[in-house]
Amino acid sequence: MSKTMIEIDKVSKHYGSFQVLTDCSTSIAKGEVVVVCGPSGSGKSTLIKCVNALEPFQAGSISVDGVAVGDSKTDLPKLRSRVGMVFQHFELFPHLSIIDNLKIAQIKVLGRDKDEAHDKGMKLLDRVGLKAHALKHPGQLSGGQQQRVAIARALSMDPIVMLFDEPTSALDPEMVGEVLDVMVELAKEGMTMMCVTHEMGFARKVADRVVFMDAGRIVEDDAKDAFFDRPRSERAQSFLAKILQH
Repeated sequence: MSKTMIEIDKVSKHYGSFQVLTDCSTSIAKGEVVVVCGPSGSGKSTLIKCVNALEPFQAGSISVDGVAVGDSKTDLPKLRSRVGMVFQHFELFPHLSIIDNLKIAQIKVLGRDKDEAHDKGMKLLDRVGLKAHALKHPGQLSGGQQQRVAIARALSMDPIVMLFDEPTSALDPEMVGEVLDVMVELAKEGMTMMCVTHEMGFARKVADRVVFMDAGRIVEDDAKDAFFDRPRSERAQSFLAKILQH
């Protein structure tokens, strides 16, 4: 049995009287790729942000590699340095070169020296096909290229898990493929991944499991083939009918 890397147990969250997440439970094993999908406003992005404490939650528990996320004694910066996060908008520093974007957290958070951080950054830029752009600034790159830089930056911290929050939804359609290709490679290499995405082709290709959310609840949590071929809930059936006909 593979080691559990992310454990989400009965997590609930509200903003005032508005309930965003209700009693959500799932777990992700080492090397597993789990895609979280569902209609807009279903709580997907909130759930994934709770995993590295970007969003607080009021009930339940989350642990990453055995470390309790909601525990006040947990060193959150240390935990976040081990959890790679790629957002919808690339969150790169616009005033820094691409290579400096990759170096800064390695130096400040991990304490690497500049040469080691530079070498690691260049290797990862090469891996996402952007080594030639190392000295450019983010504004000189396309959206797809910036998102690939964001993935390389997350990987430069040697994360034990990678979280993706709709990494392609802000991109032009022709740039989506280049970002998904990098994610597919990561999955093949055995990276533990939790991905919020509408890209069902990607889910079919690399997901081990699909978690389907609606109105703040996990409605289905099933093996990929079972979810696509035999969704159990009417809500998932109607969602798939709409999303797969395009």
